[in-house]
Amino acid sequence: MKILGIGNAIVDVICKVSEDFINKNNLNKGTMKLIFDEIEFKKLLSSLKIEKTVSGGSIANSIVGLSQLGNDVGFIGKVSNDELGQKYEDGLKSENVNYLYSKKKESLPTGTCLILITPDSERTMCTFLGIAGKINEKDINVKAIQESEMIFLEGYLWDKGDPQKAFDLAINNAKKTAMSLSDQFCVDRHKTHFYELVKNVLDITFSNEQEIKSLINTNSFDDVISFGKQINKHLVITRGSNGAIAIKNKVVTEQPAAKNLELVDLTGAGDLFAAGYLHGELNNFSVQKSLEQGTILSSRIIQILGARL
Repeated sequence: MKILGIGNAIVDVICKVSEDFINKNNLNKGTMKLIFDEIEFKKLLSSLKIEKTVSGGSIANSIVGLSQLGNDVGFIGKVSNDELGQKYEDGLKSENVNYLYSKKKESLPTGTCLILITPDSERTMCTFLGIAGKINEKDINVKAIQESEMIFLEGYLWDKGDPQKAFDLAINNAKKTAMSLSDQFCVDRHKTHFYELVKNVLDITFSNEQEIKSLINTNSFDDVISFGKQINKHLVITRGSNGAIAIKNKVVTEQPAAKNLELVDLTGAGDLFAAGYLHGELNNFSVQKSLEQGTILSSRIIQILGARL
């Protein structure tokens, strides 16, 4: 197998909403809010018109993108043996993803993410993780990891306790490890651990500009470049309208953003960028060519609804 993703197994529920809905529900536009109360989550969902549902989660989106580009891929993510869990598994299998998790009836339901799209195409997410975040060492298929060229981990999933042990087991058995920092909220919450991972453990780190700046406590992108060269790791950073850069072997490679796009929905832009870039990395493309692939995929995804090409 070329690549095995490990991440939150989340059913994406995509809905179009007004700015008023965001304000009324005290949501912070463009961010991800974790909801811990199942009743609160169901109440929010009941007032919405569902456009579509997809087997989502950040790394799962990337893995599906890699599958669509012809790579042999797998995914480990925890669901419950319920209706949404079955939908999740069927959705990934229909995209030719090897789903390497045996679901069983759990104390919590399968995770769900409400993706609320406002008229300006920005997406605000409300996530009820359910069982997804309760991953542990027993859920990790060590044999599949050892037989993969690379694993791709999700920052959203990292947490102290069982998830950290699951990550450690995966990393210790992997030939090569990539990880996405996922969200500034995750970076701020786990800054010490993420810094250690980026500096000393991961082979490739995916981040956006805000996340990496937060990680090293700076407002200056020059500091980010210096940090990347200093640790001599492979960093891939998306910068919105400023394009993307990669820092590898202390060399900085830049890629401009695509122009004149018809923005529909920013969901999955980072996930599909990572898919394109990793496609290049796994198939021995140059860094520049990998950045181009990432940019092509992310610019295509933001012109349609949802995180599937």
